Amino acid sequence: MKHGRVVYQGQTVAVTESADGNVQLPDGSIVAETAVQWLPPMDFGTIFALGLNYADHAKEIAFNKAPEEPLVFLKGPNALNGHRCRTRRPSDVTYMHFECELGVVIGKTCRNVRKEDAYSVVAGYVTANDYAIRDYLENYYRPNLRVKNRDGATPVGPWLVDAADIADPMHLRLRSWVNGELKQDGNTADMVHSIPSLIAHLSSMMTLNPGDLILTGTPDGVADSRVGDEIVTEIEGVGRLVNFIGGDELLSGH
Repeated sequence: MKHGRVVYQGQTVAVTESADGNVQLPDGSIVAETAVQWLPPMDFGTIFALGLNYADHAKEIAFNKAPEEPLVFLKGPNALNGHRCRTRRPSDVTYMHFECELGVVIGKTCRNVRKEDAYSVVAGYVTANDYAIRDYLENYYRPNLRVKNRDGATPVGPWLVDAADIADPMHLRLRSWVNGELKQDGNTADMVHSIPSLIAHLSSMMTLNPGDLILTGTPDGVADSRVGDEIVTEIEGVGRLVNFIGGDELLSGH
């Protein structure tokens, strides 16, 4: 099942995807996805983000090979945004690129999870778009706060898909479009560090809790995003996430 959260008629409600691909409200009525304001599909806990976790993307940005150990950094909750929302491109930047990423949502409190048991602690999956501003990047191994923690920099959703509905999360197609032009076309099979490896690695250092979110990295094909652009990121079986690029007017809430 696909689960989401929206604001409808002034109320925040939990919704599901209807049989025709629209939004089913708690009372069973169905509305179009454009008739609601989308929120991230749940309140997430710790947000882990992976850098350089696809070999082709590492090569794309001049790394001959991806890191041997997962390159992990943390994101704050204010960085998240919803489906069909706008993300700000600051007026002083020259390059802000999108990143289509599969998000893995933890469903159980766990520690020291073995790779062969990793999927047993997964609640579900989400589509994410983790924008990065190259101008602010001082070091790929230690991305500073402005690169990945700006308000609304990471749209997530529209849906959280139950883990049971995804037969093999390590063989899903990821694609991104800018104004209808295909830019990214990859597959989760090309991850350097697999989902079970990431869960085992993270849980060896710290306790993972329900609602924790692991953003697993992006394949090659990233491109600049400019004010007015429509960016669509889609993951096979998980969801199609639409986002629009705004400018500094978003600082005032307009």
